[in-house]
Amino acid sequence: MEIYLDAFLKALTGTLDYTWKSIIFQVTWYKNYFWGLVTISLVVWLLEIVFPWRKDQSIFRKDFWLDGFYMFFNFFIFTIVISGIYKMLEVLFGQMGISASSLSILDTSGWPVWAELLVFFVLLDFVQWFTHVCLHKFPVLWRFHQVHHSVKEMGFAAHLRYHWMENLFYKPLKTFGVMLLGGFEPEQAYIVHFAAIAIGHLNHANIKLTYGPLKFLFNNPVMHLYHHSYVLPKGSYGVNFGISLSLWDYIFRTNYIPEDSGEIPLGYPGDERMPKGFWKQLVYGFKKP
Repeated sequence: MEIYLDAFLKALTGTLDYTWKSIIFQVTWYKNYFWGLVTISLVVWLLEIVFPWRKDQSIFRKDFWLDGFYMFFNFFIFTIVISGIYKMLEVLFGQMGISASSLSILDTSGWPVWAELLVFFVLLDFVQWFTHVCLHKFPVLWRFHQVHHSVKEMGFAAHLRYHWMENLFYKPLKTFGVMLLGGFEPEQAYIVHFAAIAIGHLNHANIKLTYGPLKFLFNNPVMHLYHHSYVLPKGSYGVNFGISLSLWDYIFRTNYIPEDSGEIPLGYPGDERMPKGFWKQLVYGFKKP
């Protein structure tokens, strides 16, 4: 038991220390995830202000500050809290003989850095797309995902408005994806990290972008708006599940873009029952529907 407690405390204090050092600029700028998130958020928000898609939408849209708090809660506060648990599980799996190399199906050693980053990006994006589909398909998971879909006006900060339980669904599957690469996580993984944040922010932003022919490869605000549509195609549990890449939706035929006015109601039937405050949303999903 002592080994688990030691691992828990070291991971918790280590993550807290790294986050604090990031805030006070003691972490290299390209690995500073705190100020990186702040910078990307400000840039995308400025684009929303200068080039608004829905021109009647306020700069400080509905739930702007709530979604802003979610950004920092999910990316930093929850990460600090849960880091010790993940480390304990890592120790447990190690004692069971389960390691990254035991699940490896692809050896990328010797590959060019750009190729390693590309494989890393595509594999993780597919894992997240699959997880996202599950969040919509299975009612027990959908209950938690409803927090994200209770957004009624879309903006960049809605990207990271999601129930903390989603971290517990995404993280293990993403870790599993990395293990398939032999535990490979390139030194330049921060590039993938910041690219994913930027794409996710843009997908939720009040900006009209489609990327031309690249819309079949990259997710975009027009496509993702219909993922949040109140009205879905008959018999569908969701559309446009892409995170960074739209490719998976076109391959598995879950793509749906009937028009591009941007003037559609958002949410889901019954969203009026979603609590308005953060603390009540924090426990939402555990109560009986």
